[in-house]
Amino acid sequence: MSVIAKWYGKALMAAFGGTTSGEAPLVDYLSDTIKVALCTSSYTPDQDAHDFFDDITNEITGTGYTAGGATLANKTLGYTGATNVVKFDADDPTWTTSTLTARYAVIYKSTGTGSTSPLLWYIDFGADVSTTAGTFTITFDAAGIATITAS
Repeated sequence: MSVIAKWYGKALMAAFGGTTSGEAPLVDYLSDTIKVALCTSSYTPDQDAHDFFDDITNEITGTGYTAGGATLANKTLGYTGATNVVKFDADDPTWTTSTLTARYAVIYKSTGTGSTSPLLWYIDFGADVSTTAGTFTITFDAAGIATITAS
């Protein structure tokens, strides 16, 4: 008999710090430092091989940008039982008075050491996006930064 396992929504939430179960989650999304770094078009995301921040190449440099990226503020984590969807969200990150060009954003848990900082998601802007002495903003979708459907 062939079977497919399905997540319990609360278990998925616990994996990211959404509940207190007595064990430390791999990523405590609400309490850990979650950052977003920007990369050039020379970076090639590899969802199968890249697992820690030290796998990220071609991080941008530019006025108004600090290596390692910006810390996400006002993070939220929610679960909707009717749709079995876990939603990760935060304020839209901005880099003010910046002069930079980016193609990708990489969101990760920062431990302060690249080889132990797990990657969470990446965003492909679809083309290079630039600012010149302006504000670079990543506007997250109304549905959140990312969602996971427990199925």
